[in-house]
Amino acid sequence: MGSEPGQAELQAFPARARLDDDAAAARRPGWPALLLVPQLASGILVAVLAGFYVVAFLHILYLPNGFVNTVMSTVYLGMLLPLQLFISRPSARPRSPALYAALALQACLVYGPLLQFREAWIAQPGFLAGSVLLVLPPRLAWTTFTLVVLSMAATQAAFTDETIDIAYTTVSTVITGLVVYGLSRLAALVTELHAAQNELAQMAVAQERLRFSRDLHDLLGYSLSAITLKSELTHRLMNKDPARAQEELAEVLDISRGALADVRSVASGYRELSLDTESESARSVLIAADVEVRMDLDYGELPVRVRTVLATVLREGITNVLRHSKAEHCEITVRRDKGIVRIDIVNDGVPAADTERGPRGGSGIANLSARVAALDGQLTAGLDPDGRFRLHAWAPVSRSRSDRQPTNEPV
Repeated sequence: MGSEPGQAELQAFPARARLDDDAAAARRPGWPALLLVPQLASGILVAVLAGFYVVAFLHILYLPNGFVNTVMSTVYLGMLLPLQLFISRPSARPRSPALYAALALQACLVYGPLLQFREAWIAQPGFLAGSVLLVLPPRLAWTTFTLVVLSMAATQAAFTDETIDIAYTTVSTVITGLVVYGLSRLAALVTELHAAQNELAQMAVAQERLRFSRDLHDLLGYSLSAITLKSELTHRLMNKDPARAQEELAEVLDISRGALADVRSVASGYRELSLDTESESARSVLIAADVEVRMDLDYGELPVRVRTVLATVLREGITNVLRHSKAEHCEITVRRDKGIVRIDIVNDGVPAADTERGPRGGSGIANLSARVAALDGQLTAGLDPDGRFRLHAWAPVSRSRSDRQPTNEPV
C-alpha cells in the first residue's frame, strides 16, 4: 500500500544518518594529530630547557672547579631546572604569589653562585632574564630584563677586561632570555589555541543542534497542522462526500511524505523550498479550513537561499493562522521591488486576549527573525490598527553592498 514506502524510509533514515555522520567524521583530517599538538609543544619546551641546563653543566665540568664545586653546581642546577619548568609551563594562569616566589628563588640561585663559580656560572642569568618576561607585568618585565643583561655585562667586566668576552656574555644573556621567553609563550599559545578550538567545536555542535530543532519546528509545525486539519475534514466528508474525502486523504499522504523528505533534508544540513509550491500548499490548507484566501504574488526569479527563507516564513505564517486565530480571511502578498522582496501575511480572527496582549511571539517568530536577519533583512509581527494580525518580512534579493539595508526597511 501507499504507506509502506514511507515506513521503509523511516526505518532506513537513522541508519543513513549514522552512515553520513561516520563518513563525515572519516573525512576530517588529522584529529589525533591535533589532539597531540599541546603535548608536543610542551615536550619541545622541556627538551630545550633541559638541553640548555645540560650544556651549562658540561660547561662547569669543562672548567677546573674541583669536586666540591662540581657537586654544588649539580645541586644548584637540579634546583633551577624544576623552577624554570614551573615558571615556563604552558598553561594559562594568572600571576600568583607562587610564581613570584619561584622567580625570587631563581634570582637567588642565579646570582648567589656567581661568587663561587665566577665565569663558569655566567650563562645562568639568561634564564632569569627569560623568566622575568614571563612573570612580571610587561613594563616592569622589560625594565628588569634590561637590568639583568646590564648586570651580566658589569659582572663579566669585573671578571675580565676582554671586550669580546663582555660582548659575548651580554649577547648570550639576551639570546638565552628571549629563547626561554619565546618558547614558553609559544607553548602557552599552542595550548590556548587548542582550548579555543575545542570551544569552537562545542559551539558548532550547539549551533547545529539549534539549527536542527529550529528547522524541525518550522517544518513539522506546518505539516502536522495541515495533516490534522485535513484529517478532520476527511472525517467529516467520509459519509457526505466519499470522493472528496478520498482526495483529501491523498493530500494528507502527500503532506506526510513531504514532511518525511523535509526531515531527511534537515538531517543532511541542506533544504531547498519552492515558494510556488508553498503558496499552493498554503492556499489548499487555508481553503480546507474555510478561510477565504487572496494572494498577490509577483516576485520573479529569486536566489535559492532567499526563496527558501521566504517559503519558510510563509509556512510558519500559515501555521500561526491555523493555530492562533479563527481566521475567515487571509491575504498573502509577495512582491519584489528595486532589489527588495517583501512578504506579508495578514489575517483576521485574532482572539481578544491576543489583541490585549499585543503581537504574538514565540520560538517560531524568533526562528524566522534569525533566518531573515541572516539575509540582511528584517521580520516584524504584530497587530494592525484594524485588529488584523500582520506578519511582514523583507530581504534584499542580491547580497551586494548597495542592496544591504540591515537596520531599517527601505521605503
